[in-house]
Amino acid sequence: MGMNDVDHERPGGRHPDHDGHGHGHDQGLRGFLRYLRHAPEMWTSEVNDAVVARLDPQADETVMDIGAGMGAGSMVAARSGCMVMAIEPTPYMRRILGLRARLKRLQHRVHVIDGAAEATGVDDGSIDAAWAVNTMHHWTDMASGVRELARVMAPGGRILLVDEDFDDPAHPDHESFGAGRHEDHSHHFHMVDADEVATVMREAGLSVTSAGKDTIAGRPAIIMEATAPSA
Repeated sequence: MGMNDVDHERPGGRHPDHDGHGHGHDQGLRGFLRYLRHAPEMWTSEVNDAVVARLDPQADETVMDIGAGMGAGSMVAARSGCMVMAIEPTPYMRRILGLRARLKRLQHRVHVIDGAAEATGVDDGSIDAAWAVNTMHHWTDMASGVRELARVMAPGGRILLVDEDFDDPAHPDHESFGAGRHEDHSHHFHMVDADEVATVMREAGLSVTSAGKDTIAGRPAIIMEATAPSA
């Protein structure tokens, strides 16, 4: 895509024509303070590690991290030698990830893009593997997000979308996050319906290989796995 530094506001492809992407709950001071509380698990994450390992990015591939945050998944993928398109709607997260990539001398592999699931700003058919961890419930329009995925995926491209199920009592963070989130009106969200997402994926021409509740890195989660049609 011809990009060689970080925090690209207009990468070589389509780009949303305004700022403020993503869910309104993630913007502004309130969003910043909430994310600050969860900074340690956003910096590094066993779930992100497992997702990237499952997708197994190769050095000659271009991959996409949707809702990259501080780069828990992007940084792991970049170390494999692939090119990472880190899609992130919030400015402070983009700045943190951009700085992190520079400090690790991975800025030539991690391209931080102002975008969202519904408008990633990357070229048609350019992504070999894409993932999202704990961001599906933030998507403002699931159908648009899935259609965007279908647009950017290369033939045979791999997709893995994971939302941890904090409502499951078996989740290690159920008491600290799952039970309390219903009382935190600043961050209320509905759990993803796997069957609905699978239907939208199929309508977009993607082949769904798994959809529903499962575990990843020992944590209950809603997991959606799909592939793009082969050439």
